[in-house]
Amino acid sequence: MCKARRVQPIWTQKHRDYILRCRANTYNIAEGAVRAGKTIDNIMAFAWELERTADKLHLASGSTGANAKLNIGDANGFGLEHIFRGRCRWGKYKGNEALFVRTRRGMRYVLFAGGGFSDSYKRIRGNAYGLWIATEINLHHETFIQEAFNRQGAARARKVFWDLNPVHPKAQIYTEYIDKYRERSKAGAMLGGVNYEHFTIFDNMAIPEEQLAEFVSQREPGSVWYRRDIMGERCAAEGLIYRQFADNVSAYMETGTAREVLAKLQFCTIGVDFGGSKSAHSFTCTGIWKGFTGVTVLDEFYTTEELTPDKLTREFVRFVQKQTDKGFRLVGAYADSAEQVLIRGLQNGIMTARVGLRISNAQKMPINDRIRFWSLLMAAQRMTIMPHCKHTIDALCNAVWDDSKPEDVRLDNGTTNIDSLDSKEYSVEPYQKTIQQMVARGAK
Repeated sequence: MCKARRVQPIWTQKHRDYILRCRANTYNIAEGAVRAGKTIDNIMAFAWELERTADKLHLASGSTGANAKLNIGDANGFGLEHIFRGRCRWGKYKGNEALFVRTRRGMRYVLFAGGGFSDSYKRIRGNAYGLWIATEINLHHETFIQEAFNRQGAARARKVFWDLNPVHPKAQIYTEYIDKYRERSKAGAMLGGVNYEHFTIFDNMAIPEEQLAEFVSQREPGSVWYRRDIMGERCAAEGLIYRQFADNVSAYMETGTAREVLAKLQFCTIGVDFGGSKSAHSFTCTGIWKGFTGVTVLDEFYTTEELTPDKLTREFVRFVQKQTDKGFRLVGAYADSAEQVLIRGLQNGIMTARVGLRISNAQKMPINDRIRFWSLLMAAQRMTIMPHCKHTIDALCNAVWDDSKPEDVRLDNGTTNIDSLDSKEYSVEPYQKTIQQMVARGAK
């Protein structure tokens, strides 16, 4: 298929069979663990069809356009731009980023688009597509999926290639599409055929054993992350969120002396969550280890008392001065952006006290991204907490999933301490991605 460069990923028989079945089926769906090789399978099958299709215009999508280019266009050397190296180029097609591919049947155009937002469908309107390859289809918005299907209505050889990591069993991508299509296909009512395959991470023979073992060790066995990321299972998040921590709290207690703790830190930050509506005020000071290889929860402030803005400011200034007196190098504080008046009060208080500390809005990343990050730290033994941080310890031990929701939602009904969790999470958000990358690499 590609004369310019032959890439040779190591395929198991399951992967080979899935790719071969793509030739005979309209709907091709690869679901399972992260790094299982799902996207590469679809890219190869898509490229095979692209070489032969009579349709000129085709679609490649991800949650964002950048995600689509990275995971389908490049794909760590296995993407479309590598398969067709020497006979393809990047360019613009009617204002959209596109890969122009010279095939045996003439020039073909693959438009790259993001599908994660409610208005993303507007980017693909007005075109008729033949093939559609989508990575992380569960992160595509419903309106984009429907529009993409509509745009394929006039295709001469319509085909769909989806991949996804498992999510909640009742997610819409299953109930409205994947499972419904599979059931209709079994009943003979789905024209074109459905090719579905499930993969675990152990189906990817290209991952070295040592690297695989390290990756697996970063997920707590039995946790929602292990079942989804490693085993590729659909499962509902239920019960304790941080069970590994709750079952063995002592394993995460910081045992070093004050000097030893200080010596291993690169710098420290503070997270601030404001009270209101029966919630608590919470400050958390967190230390980032040297090399961004882990974190230590160093100190906390927590109160359910309804403080005036002035008293809240005084408590915050006192908390900051307490940390600097210990020798911690504070580089910033990150506060709940919903309370701009209170943030300005903290900023004025810090200026009056002549403490050099910048207070910024917390990024407030998706809660599940934060949970996943802290779960990774715990599984990798890259997180410790000072024994006196009783409120944070209690919050971690009692954080639970809301089993009344059809998606993964942390319970927040006032029965557990969410405020200490929020301030802890806010404190490290600006460095979360860097720390996660260093932990994933196994940096010491």
